[in-house]
Amino acid sequence: MAQCVQSVQEFVQDSFVPMVAVLCSDEAERLTRKNKLNFAELLRPFCRLTSEGHLRDPNNQLQVVKNFRICVTKVVPGASPQPSGTALSPGQRRRLNQVVLSCQPLEGALSTAVAAGDYDLSFNDEALKCSAPWFSSWRDTLSEVCTSKLFTATTPWFEAYRENFLQSMPSSDHEFLNHYLACLLVVSSSEAVPVEQFVKLSQEQHRIQHSGDYSKPKWFIPNTLKYYVLLHDVSQGDEQRAEAVHEDMKQRYGPQGCYLLKINSRTLPAEQNEQIPDPWSQYLHRSDPQSQDQLDDDAVPALNSRADENSGDVAEEARSADTEGGRPDPDSASSSGSLRVLADAKKGAGEAEVTPGTHGACLTLGDHDHIRQFVQEFTFRGLLPHIEKNIRQLNDQLVSRKGLSRSLFTATKKWFGGGKAPEKSVSEPKSTSGLLYPPEAPELQIRKMADLCFLVQHYELAYSCYHTAKKDFLSDQAMLYAAGALEMAAVSAFLQAGAARPYPAHYMDTAIQTYRDVCRNMVLAERCALVSAEILKSQGKYSEAATLLIKMTSEDSDLRSALLLEQAAHCFINMRTRMLRKFAFHMILAGHRFSKAGQKRHALRCYCQAMQVYKGRSWSLAEDHINFTIGRQSFTLGQPEKAVQAFKQILTNDSRQTATQQGAFLREYLYVYKTVISRSGVRLPHLPLPCIHSAATRVYFGHERRLAEGEKQAATHVSLDQEYDAEQASMWCKLEEQLVAAANRGGVPANFQPSQCYLNNQTDNQRHPPAVVEEPVVVEVMFRNPLKVPLALSRLSLLWKFAHDGHGTDGGEDAGEELVNNGDASEQETTQRDDLVTTETILDFHLAPEETKTARLRLLPHRTGCLSITGVVYDLAAASSPETPDDDGLQKAEPVVVSGKQDLKIRGPRLNHTKEDKMFVRYGPDRRLEPIITPPMPLMEVFFLQFPTALLCGEIRKAYVEFCNVSDVSLCGLRVASTHPDFFTFGSPSAGTPLSPASAENCSAYKTLAAAPGSAAARETLVSADDFGPASDVVDIPVSGALQPGQSAQLPLWLRGPDQEGVHEINFLFYYESPEKGTKISHRVVRHSVFICASRSLSVQASARASTTPPQRGPDQDGGGTLVFIDVENINTSEAGVREFHIVQVSSGSRNWSLSKCVNPAKEKDCKVSSRERAKLCFRATPCKPHQATSEDADMFTFADVHLGGERIVSSATPCGDFFFRCRRTSESRRADACPSGPRTPSGARNPSPDASKDLLRAVDECDRLDLDIIVIWKAYVVEDNKQLILEGQLHVALQAVGKEATSLAPKQEAQEMVLLKFKSDPPPAAVLPATQLSRLIKSNLHYSETYAHNFTRDSVCVVPVSLVLSNCYWTDVDVTVDLRHKTSSSEWSECACSFAWVGQTRYRLSLCPRQTRHLELRACFLAPGVYNINTHGVCAAPAPRQDGDSATQAEVAQHSAGPALIVIADSGQ
Repeated sequence: MAQCVQSVQEFVQDSFVPMVAVLCSDEAERLTRKNKLNFAELLRPFCRLTSEGHLRDPNNQLQVVKNFRICVTKVVPGASPQPSGTALSPGQRRRLNQVVLSCQPLEGALSTAVAAGDYDLSFNDEALKCSAPWFSSWRDTLSEVCTSKLFTATTPWFEAYRENFLQSMPSSDHEFLNHYLACLLVVSSSEAVPVEQFVKLSQEQHRIQHSGDYSKPKWFIPNTLKYYVLLHDVSQGDEQRAEAVHEDMKQRYGPQGCYLLKINSRTLPAEQNEQIPDPWSQYLHRSDPQSQDQLDDDAVPALNSRADENSGDVAEEARSADTEGGRPDPDSASSSGSLRVLADAKKGAGEAEVTPGTHGACLTLGDHDHIRQFVQEFTFRGLLPHIEKNIRQLNDQLVSRKGLSRSLFTATKKWFGGGKAPEKSVSEPKSTSGLLYPPEAPELQIRKMADLCFLVQHYELAYSCYHTAKKDFLSDQAMLYAAGALEMAAVSAFLQAGAARPYPAHYMDTAIQTYRDVCRNMVLAERCALVSAEILKSQGKYSEAATLLIKMTSEDSDLRSALLLEQAAHCFINMRTRMLRKFAFHMILAGHRFSKAGQKRHALRCYCQAMQVYKGRSWSLAEDHINFTIGRQSFTLGQPEKAVQAFKQILTNDSRQTATQQGAFLREYLYVYKTVISRSGVRLPHLPLPCIHSAATRVYFGHERRLAEGEKQAATHVSLDQEYDAEQASMWCKLEEQLVAAANRGGVPANFQPSQCYLNNQTDNQRHPPAVVEEPVVVEVMFRNPLKVPLALSRLSLLWKFAHDGHGTDGGEDAGEELVNNGDASEQETTQRDDLVTTETILDFHLAPEETKTARLRLLPHRTGCLSITGVVYDLAAASSPETPDDDGLQKAEPVVVSGKQDLKIRGPRLNHTKEDKMFVRYGPDRRLEPIITPPMPLMEVFFLQFPTALLCGEIRKAYVEFCNVSDVSLCGLRVASTHPDFFTFGSPSAGTPLSPASAENCSAYKTLAAAPGSAAARETLVSADDFGPASDVVDIPVSGALQPGQSAQLPLWLRGPDQEGVHEINFLFYYESPEKGTKISHRVVRHSVFICASRSLSVQASARASTTPPQRGPDQDGGGTLVFIDVENINTSEAGVREFHIVQVSSGSRNWSLSKCVNPAKEKDCKVSSRERAKLCFRATPCKPHQATSEDADMFTFADVHLGGERIVSSATPCGDFFFRCRRTSESRRADACPSGPRTPSGARNPSPDASKDLLRAVDECDRLDLDIIVIWKAYVVEDNKQLILEGQLHVALQAVGKEATSLAPKQEAQEMVLLKFKSDPPPAAVLPATQLSRLIKSNLHYSETYAHNFTRDSVCVVPVSLVLSNCYWTDVDVTVDLRHKTSSSEWSECACSFAWVGQTRYRLSLCPRQTRHLELRACFLAPGVYNINTHGVCAAPAPRQDGDSATQAEVAQHSAGPALIVIADSGQ
C-alpha cells in the first residue's frame, strides 16, 4: 500500500474512539453560529488530548491513556429511524465521493520514482506528461527525478476516504464502539432561566434514548453521562451572572458534572491583513457524519450551483460524481466529447471561483485555549471516571452472573460432551446471522465491557473479554456478534504493548468472510478489511494485504473498488521483488473504476502511471484506455491533430473501452474530422464508421408480399425477414424441379436454373440475377457499430451504375460515372436519373451501442439494362442520448454531421477447380449486386380463406384459395407441388362433387345420399384411379384459361389433418408462366409455408382373420371370405372441446377385396365413442367379383360403403376418394423406401409368376396378402361461440395381410441402434418361416348332420358319416398329415368327447397342390345318445420340398383348428 501520514497504531486508535453527543439550546446554537460553526464543529479540532490520562481497571491496576481522542457529534432530535446498517446511505456515498474528488495530487511536487529492471516509474503529475506519445524525452526527465529507489508515494485521497468512511459508520446492535457514551447539554448564559433549559435538554435526551421511537442514535449504557455546559459570550453577556449560574450548577450537578465555557472574546472585526487561525477547515468535509447523513438523504446538495476551487474539469467531475452518488453521468460535460462545450466550460471555470468564509472569526487564541481546556476537563474529570465506573460495574455483574448461570451451563456442556468452538475457522451457520440478544444478556455485557476497555486502551483486558465473548457467540451460532468479537480481538491483540501474542490474521479473515458472505454486510466487511490491510502492511505482508483488498472489490461501489485496487497495486510494487505488471494491471482496473465513479482526474492519473509499464509492450487494452484520456488532454493543450491521432488508434482497433469514453471519443473525432475534410475539399470521403459486413449483404427482387386483407391470408413467399436455410432451399429447389418437369412433359431443361429472388452469401451468385422492370430491388446492408455509444446515420441511400441494353457495365463506364452519386446532383439531374432508376432514401438510421443492424435500401428500375450497385452514401453523426442533462452555464451544441460513403465490395467464393486455383488463392465472382433488368413478367399473388391453423388428426376442412394477377401481363400454366401432397386436394373434375341436400344442410364437405333404414349391406362402386389424377406430387390447378391482368380466380381447397399429432410444417410451391415463350425468365413461383397443429382424434386398429369356409364356396353364399375387426379408440384430450366421436360409416377401397356387411350392427343410429372409450366393429370382407377385379384399360378400385347412420357418404367422390388415393400413394412410397430390395409381386395380380413357386417366403406372403384399405368416417360436434359446429374426418388403415394388425397412427421413427463393425460378413441365414404363418397353410372343415337319430335299443353302436374338407390356401405344394387319434387339449370339451371314437383309417398322409381342396370321408362311432365334440382330429402340414433338392425339409406344423364341432345324437327308440 501507499505510505500513510499516520502510523498504524494511530490509525487504528483513531478508528475507534468514544462517541459524545451534543444537545444545544437555540440560544447556544446562535452563539456558535457567529463563527460559522455549530458546537460540535467548534470542538472538533481540540478533541485530541495532549496529556496523559489515568484510570484503574477492575484489578485496581493503574492504566495509562495516551494520545486519547474523542468524537463529538450533534444529535438531531427529529432524526428519522436509521436505515439498515448493511450499506451506506446515498448521502454518505455522495460525501465520500466529494472527499475523494476534492483531494488531488499536487502539481509541480517533487517526483517519487521507482526503478526496477528496464522500468522507470514516476508517481506525481509529471507522469501525465511522461506517458504522452509525443513526449520524446520522458526517460531523460525520469533519470533526473529518480533520485531514490525506495518507494514512498502517498495517496492522501485514500486516507481522506478511509477516515471519513470510518467516521460515517452506521451504528449497529452487535457492537457498542460507535454508541454514545456521554451527552453534552449546552445552554447559553443569556437564557432567562438556564437551569430550566438544562432540564428540558435532559428530558429531550432521555426521550431520545428511552422512548423507543428512534433507532438512531444508539447509546452505550442506559445511564448515559450528562455533562452540563454553560456557554458564555464574552463580548455580549454578563460575566457575573454567568458565574452565579455556574455556581448554582455546581450545587445541582457537582463540580465534575458541569463547566463554564467562555467564547467570542473578539470584540472588534478582524482587519484585512490580520491572519486568523482556522483549524476547522480540515475537519469540515467530514464534520458530523452521523447527523449530516439525515440532511443528505432528504435533499441532495446542489453541488452544481457551487463553483469548485479546482480547475473546470474538477468542477465537472463533481457534478458527474454527484449524479448517482458515485456513478458518472454518461453525458456530462466531462465525458460528452464535445470539444466546443469543453472549451467553453474551461473558459468559465475561473470566473466561478468563490473565496470560502473564515471560521472562528469571533474567537481569539485564548478562546482556543478555553475550548482545549474544556475538552480536557470533560474527558479527565467526567468521561474517563464514568468509563472506569461502568467497567467495574459490568465486571461485578458478569462475575456474579457467570458464577451462577454460565458456570452451570459450561458444566452441563462438559457433562454432555459439548465441544469447544473452533478459533481459526467458522463454518457457515444455519440462517442465524439475524440472531439478536436481549440488552441484559451476559454475552452482550461481556462485549460491552470489552468495548469500554478497548476505548480506554486497555487492550489486554479487552482481548480477554473479546475472546470470551467470541466463544459464547460461536456456541450460539450468532455469527454477526461472533464476527465483531473476532475482529476486535484481532485488533486488540495487535495493539497490545510489547506484542504479547502475534497478530491473529485468521481472526480477521474469518470476520471478513462472515460479514460479507453470511451477514451480507459490506460496510462492516470493508472496515475490517481496511484495518487488517493496514496491519498486514506494517508487518511487511504486502501479498496478503493485496489479496485481501482485491477480494473486497465488488459491483456495488465503484469508488470503494477503485481505491482498494489502487492500494493493492501499490502493495505489488512494495514487495521485495517488485511485481510491475501486476501493479500496472491493477492500476488500469482502478482507473476504470475511478472513471465509473466519476473521478476523472484520478482515473487519468492511474492510466498514466500504468502507461509507463504498458507502453510499447503489446498491451493494447491499456493503451486504448490511455489513448482516449491522452486525446482529451491533447485537445485542452491546443493540439487537436495529436488528439485525432490518439482517437484514431481506438477506431482502427477493436475498442474495449467504456461507453462514456467511446462517446466522448466519437464526438470529438467527428468534430476534428469535419475540419479535416473541409480543408481537403473531398465531397464524399470514405468513412470508417460504421463497419459494413459486405459479405452479409442480401438482395431481394420483387414486391414485398401484401399482408392479410380481412379474412384473407397472403402466401408467405420469400422475404428478407426469413432466415436462410440450406435444407429449406434444397427442398424448394426439388419442388421447383418437379413443377418444371411436369410443365415440360417430364423432362427438366438443360439450362434450368432455380428461381432466386433472394440472394445472400450462401446462394450461387456466379450469374447475373434477373430483375423485372417496375419491380423493386431491395438491398439489405448489414451495419455494425463497434462502439458502445449509438451512431446516427441520415440520408442513407445506395450508389449505383446503370447501362442500357447492349452496353455492359464496363462499356458504359462514362455513363455510369455520371450516376455514381445522385445525392450531390442537382434537381434536374436527379429527375433524369429517377427516370432510369428511382432511389429510396432513409432519412434517419440509428445504431445502438455495439448493435448489428440491417438497413433495407430500395431501387426501382424503369428501363431494361444492366444495373450495378457500388456502395452506400450517408451522413454520420453521434446520436444524442435523451438522458443528457442541460447545464445552466453551457449552451447545448449542435451535433456534428459528416457526409461520406462506403463501398460494397463482395468477394466471391474461393476457387478450387483447377491446379492453379489450388496453388494460388483465387476467388470467383459474386454478382448479386449486378442484376439484369428484364422486360415485364406476370406477377401472381395467392391468398387463402378460411385456412385453419389447427386440425384434428384426419379432420376434413374446406378452405378456399384465390389467385390474383397483379401485373400487366397475363399468366397461365398454374400448378402446385407440396411436401405433403396428402394434405390437400382441389377435387377431381371427373369424379365430380355434386352438392347433396344433406351436405348442404350440415355444411358437410362430403357427398352424402339418403340410406335405407336397417340396411347393413355395403354399397359398392367401381372407379378408376386415373379419375383422381395421375400418380404425381404435382397437381394442376383447375383454372379455366389464362388469368388476365387484374383478374382473380377462387377455388375450393379440401384439407385433411395429418395422421400424426404435433406441429407440421407444410410447404406449397405455386408455379405459373407467361403465355409468351422465349423470355429470359421462363416461369415464376410463389412459396407458402404453413404450420398446422394436429391434435389427436381417434385411433383405429384393424386386423383380418381368415374364415374357415373353404375358398371354393362363392361369395354369394353365406360364409367364406375374411373377417375384419376394427377397434376404434377415442384418444382425444378434449383440447378442441370434442368429447365424443360418432362413427357414421366404414368404407373400403381395394382392387381385390371389399367389405360386404357389418356382422354386429349397432342398435343405435351410429356408433358413439366418448373420451378414452373404445368400440369394436366386425365386418365381413369378400373378394371382388371377377369382372370388377380384372380390367386391362385402367387400374380399377372397388369402393364399398357400410353406413352406420341414416345417411350414406359416397367414399368414391371428392374429397373422400381424393384423400384415399393420396394417402395410399404416400403409404406405398413409404413402404417402398422401407423395403427397397427386390421387386414384389403387384397386389393386383391374381396369379403368381412362374418363379413364385420356387420362393417359399414369397409364396407364403402372397397367400396371406389382403391389400384392403379401410376408411373410417367420423363426425364430432363442437360448441363454439354458442354455435354448434360439425367436425368430420376420415382415417385410413391399410390391411396388407391376414393376421397382421394395422393402425391409422403414423409410425414413429425410432432411433437406429448402434451396430458393431464386422470385418467378415456372416453367412446369410436360412429362410425359415415363422410358426404363425405355417399354422395357416391348411384350412380344415367338418361337414356332417348336426342332429342324428339312432335306435340304441335295436343297435347299440351308432356310426355317423363325416366329411373332412382340406383346402390349401397357398401357391405351393403342401404335405398334409391327418391324425384322428389326436385328442383335444381343451378341458371344457373333454366331457363332450367321451364315449366317442373314429372307426376305419385313423391316419392319412396326402399332398395338396396349390389352391387344391380334398375331401376325406370319415366315420364316427357313438355308444350312447348325447352331445359330442367331434373336432378332435389333428392336422399337420409343411411345404413340400423342391424337386431340385436345394431347400431343406421343413418340419410339420400343427394347423390352426376351427371351433368345436358339436353333434347331437338322439335315441329314436325312446
